[in-house]
Amino acid sequence: MDFIQAVILSVVEGLTEFLPISSTGHLVLTAEVLNIPQADFVKSFEIIIQLGAILAIVSLYWKKIVTNTKLWPKLAVAFLPTGIIGFLLYKTVKEFLLGNQIVTLLALFVGGILLIILEKVYREKENHVSSIDQISGKQAFLIGLCQSVSIIPGVSRAAATIFGGMFLGLKRTTAVEFSFLLAIPTMAAATGLDLIKSNFSFTVNEYSLLAVGLAGSFITALLAVKFLLKFIQTHTFIPFGIYRIFLAILFWVFIIK
Repeated sequence: MDFIQAVILSVVEGLTEFLPISSTGHLVLTAEVLNIPQADFVKSFEIIIQLGAILAIVSLYWKKIVTNTKLWPKLAVAFLPTGIIGFLLYKTVKEFLLGNQIVTLLALFVGGILLIILEKVYREKENHVSSIDQISGKQAFLIGLCQSVSIIPGVSRAAATIFGGMFLGLKRTTAVEFSFLLAIPTMAAATGLDLIKSNFSFTVNEYSLLAVGLAGSFITALLAVKFLLKFIQTHTFIPFGIYRIFLAILFWVFIIK
């Protein structure tokens, strides 16, 4: 991987991490287009640069994170299912799922169809939770359970948590914001686990690539989060579902050999 490729991957990560279109899936497909072999460092790079996106959320929500102590136990409860499943299946995910183009495309395609169907049947009600403070422990845990499915590349952590939250009684904006905040412990844990498993054994050049990746994902994630918060005020998620289906078909027909 060279520096231009690192920049491209970081932009893709930042733009897609918080949208319901799967950042991991996009990174896998982008690496294929750029002819980047799925070596161990590339897989680690794709995981670690998520830290840049995390920092974007921290910079936007730092006051709420610091002052709202009621939020912390809810995030901890929501993180628990993914933390346990991710730790137990880390080796399987990294060796057999991450970088698997077929799994990624199928998840993108099926997920796109489900996203459209769920959006069609969803009806927001007045009594739905309109504030993160009102989310119950049970709702938080079940949202976390939905998130755990996203260890499969192409599923989308954002889609799983947002729609999980909406169908568990959260208003759309509340579900989106909780999804943003839940990304902090989830992605921090994924990054930390990968660094520990790799023993920080990167070359100077690889550390430079990681620095570029972190900076790029941070900047573009800021833009993506602001875009999504504005977008959902007047739009549904159906365009994202259509995009997922189109992207999966496009890659299947023209890229996959």
